[in-house]
Amino acid sequence: MAAALLLIAFLVPSYFIFKERYFKRTLKVNLPTEWRKVLHNKVDFYRHLKPSQKVQFEQDIQEFLSNVMITGVRVEVTLEDQLLVASSGVIPLFGFPRCTYKHLEEVILYPSHFNSNFEVNDPNQAFTGMVGAGILENKMILSKPALHAGFDIANDNNNVGFHEFIHLFDKENGFIDGVPPGFEDKVFTLPWLDFIHKKIQHINEEISDIRSYGANSQQDFFAVAGEYFFKQPHLLKQNHPILYESLMKAFNQDPVGLKSEKASDLPYE
Repeated sequence: MAAALLLIAFLVPSYFIFKERYFKRTLKVNLPTEWRKVLHNKVDFYRHLKPSQKVQFEQDIQEFLSNVMITGVRVEVTLEDQLLVASSGVIPLFGFPRCTYKHLEEVILYPSHFNSNFEVNDPNQAFTGMVGAGILENKMILSKPALHAGFDIANDNNNVGFHEFIHLFDKENGFIDGVPPGFEDKVFTLPWLDFIHKKIQHINEEISDIRSYGANSQQDFFAVAGEYFFKQPHLLKQNHPILYESLMKAFNQDPVGLKSEKASDLPYE
């Protein structure tokens, strides 16, 4: 606990590291009404934004789709698919205006889960998402059904789009290691790693509500905790307040603060 409190006291938000390096263009084109309808009806994060924040989100969506190719393998890529992929990427970086991912050129949608050879419907290795390496460097693979389930199912902490884009967020400092950008200095890294390994131990002891997949590695813990942070922030803040504060600093945003704003849950007309 002392190490975790030290972490919170001394962390410097990674905002300045991102902002110095990865500028985006600012687009002024109004988002089509059909696009806004999909975002309102499918993306809870967007629905709770203030009007000015929605403008930023919409511009980020346009910028993402103008720079990242989305292709399908034996599956049609619809407007809703494109907007859910883009939202998955925009949300983790929303605290860093005008920033983008430098390790992404293409997102590939599969019709179902896949194995390590990128073959579908193998029950023994059921991947739903993967950040590519080697010949797939700068590419991401997502199961289309899993992508949609992450936004359609509200009462869990599972969102494969968030998970894979948080791995890319992690990679902004050069490699995926479970240490958020901005935490690289030992004064931040060591207490962070000590803290998350205690959290992983709690998962293994079955005394944590954090998804068990997070116990696989410190890299997966960061991505799984990030899913929880963006999908059910009130619950994470209630059950894991120090982890919540740490992720607030890592992502430079407070989803609970966003969700405290009134938002209509009625369908967009």
